[in-house]
Amino acid sequence: MTPGGQSNEVLILIPAFNEAGAIGDVVHEVRHVMPEARILVVDDASRDETPALAAQAGAKVLRLPYHLGLGGCVQAGYKLAFELGYQYVIRVDGDGQHDPAYIPDLLKALRTTGCHMVIGSRFFQNNGTHTSVIRGIGIWIFRLVLRPILGKPVHDPTSGFVGVNREALQVFSGSFPLEYPEIEALVVLQRKRFRFQEVPCRMRRRKAGRSTITAVKSLYYIVHVLLGVFVNILKFEGRPRKQ
Repeated sequence: MTPGGQSNEVLILIPAFNEAGAIGDVVHEVRHVMPEARILVVDDASRDETPALAAQAGAKVLRLPYHLGLGGCVQAGYKLAFELGYQYVIRVDGDGQHDPAYIPDLLKALRTTGCHMVIGSRFFQNNGTHTSVIRGIGIWIFRLVLRPILGKPVHDPTSGFVGVNREALQVFSGSFPLEYPEIEALVVLQRKRFRFQEVPCRMRRRKAGRSTITAVKSLYYIVHVLLGVFVNILKFEGRPRKQ
C-alpha cells in the first residue's frame, strides 16, 4: 500500500469531503508528526480537488464512488484497515481542526492502558475550548444521557479525534453508525463491554471552508443522535441473556 520502511501497525485515517483548502496541509502535518505511520485519506466523493491534493501530499487515497456521509466514510476506512491487519487506527478530520501533535498521546494511551478507544477531548482536565451556544447545550445533554449508560463521565462525546485498537476496529468494521457517529459509537462499545479513555487536547479552527452544521442542523443532530442512542440501548436490552 505504501513504500517500504513503514509499519502496518498504525494507520492515520483522514475522512474528507470537499476539503481541498485544507487536506494537503493536514497530510503534511501528520507526516511530520508520524513519519513511520501510513496515512489513508478516504474521499467521500468530493466535488473538488481533495483526492488529487491528498495524493500529492503523500497520502494513499480511497475514493468512494458515492457520497456516504461521515459514518460511511469512516467505516470504509475501518474496514480496509482491519482487512490489512492494522493494530491501531487514529482518525484525524480533513478540515485541520484536529492538531496532529496530539496523535502520539492518543497512541500512547491505546498502547499502555489496554482501552479500546481513546478520545481527544477538548474539555477534559479543564482544557476547555469555546463552542457555539447550541453545540454547547448539545454536548451538555449528551453528557447527561451517556453518564448512566457508559458508567463513567465522558467530557467530549462529540469529538471525532479518536483512536481505536484492533478489537474495536473489528467491531466498527462490521457495525458503525452512518450519520453523526461519534456518540452512538460509544454506546456500541458499551454493548461490547469495551473501555474508552479521554486524553486532553486542543482543537483549532478549520483551515478552510465553513462547517455544514448550521444552528438548525445542530438541533436536528441532537434529536437524531438521542434517538440513535435509545435504539442501541433497546437492541442491547432486547438480547437474550446468557444462562
